[in-house]
Amino acid sequence: MSAESNRANPGPLGLMGFGMTTILLNLHNAGFFPNTSIVLAMGIFYGGLGQVIVGIMEYRNNNTFGTVAFTSYGLFWLSLVAIWVLPVLGWAEAPSHAFMGWYLLLWGIFTFFMFLGTLKGSPVLRFVFLSLTVLFGLLAARDFSGSAAVGTLAGYVGIVCGASAVYLAMAEVLHEQRGARFLPY
Repeated sequence: MSAESNRANPGPLGLMGFGMTTILLNLHNAGFFPNTSIVLAMGIFYGGLGQVIVGIMEYRNNNTFGTVAFTSYGLFWLSLVAIWVLPVLGWAEAPSHAFMGWYLLLWGIFTFFMFLGTLKGSPVLRFVFLSLTVLFGLLAARDFSGSAAVGTLAGYVGIVCGASAVYLAMAEVLHEQRGARFLPY
């Protein structure tokens, strides 16, 4: 048995970091809560650093897709928190809505290409990336147009996207623990 086959699957940890942080931010986007330290802390630690660590673990498992996905989205969360915090600290100007729209659009384009990489994967994984592509598109449209309604819709899409990632993470953990599929994925 090779050493690689003895390694744990870090994917569920990364999916949880992504999913839970995405849900919390989008509860804000949907209008349920203000953007507080909860989102910032999750963006730095679980969504940010946690996913970067998982990306490094995926590299050790020779999983290019997992490395690129988890490391990139971990760095997305860290950069998003920096975009919010740096102006408050007086270290940089806050971006205009249009420039923020470009930031989100670029992440949407990246996510679309990552979605294409899931087409041979599980239906739930495809849904996570497709709904994330839609989410980034809606968030960019919100910032380009200034439409609060589009932002609220994005929030609901984001909650569903994050919940699908949490579901996939738990399905994978339960599958490994039980030795058989407990939840379909």
